[in-house]
Amino acid sequence: MEPLYGPIRDYAWGSRSAIALLQGRAVPSAGPEAELWLGAHPGAPARVDRAGLRVSLCDLVRDEPGQWLGQRVSERFGNRLPFLLKVLAADAPLSLQAHPDAEQARAGFAAQAGRPAGERNYSDPHHKPELLVALTPFEALCGFRDPVESAEALAAFGVPELTPVVTALRAGPAGLRTAVRALLGWPVAERDELLGSVLASSADGPDAELVRRLAKAYPADPGALVALLLHHVRLEPGEGIWMPAGNLHAYLSGCGVEIMAASDNVLRGGLTPKRVDVDELLRVLRFEVLDDPVRAALPVGPGVDWWPVPVDDFALHRVRVGAAVPSVTLPLPGPRVVLCSGGSITVDDGAGALTLVSGEAAIGTAAGEPLRISGAGEGYVATSGLR
Repeated sequence: MEPLYGPIRDYAWGSRSAIALLQGRAVPSAGPEAELWLGAHPGAPARVDRAGLRVSLCDLVRDEPGQWLGQRVSERFGNRLPFLLKVLAADAPLSLQAHPDAEQARAGFAAQAGRPAGERNYSDPHHKPELLVALTPFEALCGFRDPVESAEALAAFGVPELTPVVTALRAGPAGLRTAVRALLGWPVAERDELLGSVLASSADGPDAELVRRLAKAYPADPGALVALLLHHVRLEPGEGIWMPAGNLHAYLSGCGVEIMAASDNVLRGGLTPKRVDVDELLRVLRFEVLDDPVRAALPVGPGVDWWPVPVDDFALHRVRVGAAVPSVTLPLPGPRVVLCSGGSITVDDGAGALTLVSGEAAIGTAAGEPLRISGAGEGYVATSGLR
């Protein structure tokens, strides 16, 4: 195993404490720290020591795919690491967004290849399903809830202009597209008045509180009302959220480990100053109720849990070792990225043992032996989902 050094993205919504505390640094940090990236995505590749230099993992994977990926991963995904492991730390709400499926991503990327970067919705031809597991209490909006519940939440504001949206939602899932299009397509000149009427209403309860909170963070953004169409979930540490393609979602607060297919395709729908393409978002959204977005950890052996997902780009396991379980062995093939999320763990793939403390990461090649983890701590192991 070799040390892996991941860059930290400084998006404005990031926390000034969560990642610093995870890594044992002073808080508050100098600026927002939103995401720690541990992968080979060209947007912010992690690095590995080579001859006194830190070399991009993108370059190593490209130049030595047999060693880093192995034959099966290379044949399935080409010469690229198919997953990206992150630590995500949100102090403010992220944008409402959805991701395309594989076919939509390929077609969209090809169709927009000649456009300037600022006018493209697709930065690569890959899908981006994702799984987030909470490290701290975590709050999110995830997938469409029962539209009738959403209708009653919007009706409670008593704003006549919302009547067509409420009527559409009372028709059930068939009215979701109409409701989303109406809210996100609200004339810009009328948004201040609409949100002003909503905020001035006497409506009370968790839904009204959520709208007021989001409207304060993003004034005149109709995404604050679209939020009421989604499940509002609160995770405890160890609980996960599975977001397949086409599901509208937004992370609101908290810190978690996130794993996804290695793509940066994001279609935004609000709660953001960035570009929003409503027509393209509506094209990729799945207008169906997501019954339950929360995934509990499933034990697969002493000290080992995982969160099963129906894709082969990635798999995520959590390992806890200590007095009760001194060590575990994971027969996981292919490239392996390990993040220590607490305490101290030693990881050994047969090519060399490495001790990690909280916030440190390592990577092992595809040629390694079954991964052995020991010590007194907790770690997350990311691999491809191929078995």
